[in-house]
Amino acid sequence: MKELTQKQVFDYLFNNGTENFIGVPDSTMKHFIDQGFKKNKILITTREDEAIGIAVGMTLSQSSSLVFMQNAGFANSLSTITSLVQLYKIPMIFLIGWRGFLKNDAPEHTKIGKIQPKLLQALSLQSKIINEKNWKASCDWALKLIKEKKPCALILKRDFID
Repeated sequence: MKELTQKQVFDYLFNNGTENFIGVPDSTMKHFIDQGFKKNKILITTREDEAIGIAVGMTLSQSSSLVFMQNAGFANSLSTITSLVQLYKIPMIFLIGWRGFLKNDAPEHTKIGKIQPKLLQALSLQSKIINEKNWKASCDWALKLIKEKKPCALILKRDFID
C-alpha cells in the first residue's frame, strides 16, 4: 500500500475514535506506523501477545485500540486471541501485515503467508484485505464491528520484497 494511503488509514482510524495503536513493527505498514509516531500515538512492544494484553487493558478502560503486527506474530498470538480477546468479547482491530503473500518472499515468510487466510477462518475472526481502493470502506467496516463489541482484522498485503 502506498505511503499516502497508509497515512490516510492511520488518520482516518484515529479521527474516528481509535485512540491507541500498539504493536510490533512490520515494514509492510511502516508509513502507517510513522504517521502514528508523528502524532505520538504509537506504543511499540516486543511481542504481539504483550501488545494484545496492553490493548485489552486500554479497551476495558473505554479507550479504543488497534494492535498491529505481521502475520508471523499473529500466529504466535493465537492463544491470546482465543483465550482473552474472543472469550471475553474484547472489541479491537488487528492490523496484520501479510508477509509471504508473494511467491518470491523470504522462505521464513512463505509457509505462514500460505496459511494466513486459514488461520483467520479457523478463529472465525472477521477480516478484510485492505487496499488502495477499499481502505475507507474497510476501515468503516472495522469501526462498525468495534461498536458492536466484536474484534476484527484488517489485512495489509505485502506487495514488495525488502
